[in-house]
Amino acid sequence: MSLDPQAKALLDQLGADPDAPRLIDLPPEGGREMYRAMASMLDLQGVPIGKTEDRTIPGPAGDIPVRLYTPVAAGGTCPALVYYHGGGWVIGDLETHDALCRTLANEAGCKVIAVDYRRAPEHPFPAAFDDAYAAVKWVEADASEIGIDPNRIAVAGDSAGGNLAAAVCLKAKAEKTPEIAFQLLIYPVTDAPRGTQSYKDFAEGHFLEAEGMDWFWNHYVLAAGADPSNPYAAPLRAASHAGLPPAYVVTAGNDVLRDEGKAYAEALKKAGVDVEYVNYEGMIHGFFNLQGALDVSRDAVKAAAKALKEALA
Repeated sequence: MSLDPQAKALLDQLGADPDAPRLIDLPPEGGREMYRAMASMLDLQGVPIGKTEDRTIPGPAGDIPVRLYTPVAAGGTCPALVYYHGGGWVIGDLETHDALCRTLANEAGCKVIAVDYRRAPEHPFPAAFDDAYAAVKWVEADASEIGIDPNRIAVAGDSAGGNLAAAVCLKAKAEKTPEIAFQLLIYPVTDAPRGTQSYKDFAEGHFLEAEGMDWFWNHYVLAAGADPSNPYAAPLRAASHAGLPPAYVVTAGNDVLRDEGKAYAEALKKAGVDVEYVNYEGMIHGFFNLQGALDVSRDAVKAAAKALKEALA
């Protein structure tokens, strides 16, 4: 699939130094520093926001850091989006996804609660998932205190964060709480690596590589000795997808995760869930965090925010 010219130029730039270390050759903390540096160079900076507040909420193994974003034009009680950052459950944090959360808050007119869940390999599966579920439960329970409507709560995430958002919806359905109105899944991980054609087509040279996904999956799931078919690690493997919240699923055309994201959208639709699936053909993995470098990224974030705003209206 042909690459968007801006995406190709970016990939050429990132691959210009053959001696540069690969993320998967670094220890996890080194990978985290690399990702933070990349976010500061390639994403938007200084996006205006009405208010941000860093705080902690109770979690299953101690306090969970979160960041609350109030949009510029907020007034009265707002809908809420609980956001889980990407980064393979190993890298990524509140800072790497700050611009995206600011943009979603402003464009969708909702409060965003970004969750700094525990990361692998220090905290393998199900730590991130447990924190993710605890966070959305807290948002519903403390809705009045943080000024949100408990009947208009959505979850979202990109890549590994999309995996967490999908898994949280499965858990909420099983537990019958909390009530989640919508799920925004951005190139989500929905199954174990290397099972699709897109893994073969884009195994190398397209930002996220097949070997990189192996590295992330090994740190998060296999390091814990977990069953790789556990639906809270691989949501596509759930026995049923019926009764889940309406969804907006985004994939990138040149991404190892493309096919499993599409398969998840199809599984939801087959189960009777209202789904909108959008594939950006010329894009690469991670493009929602490249608003400073890719025109399509800015358009795609706005389109997703529009769908979110309409779902929570």
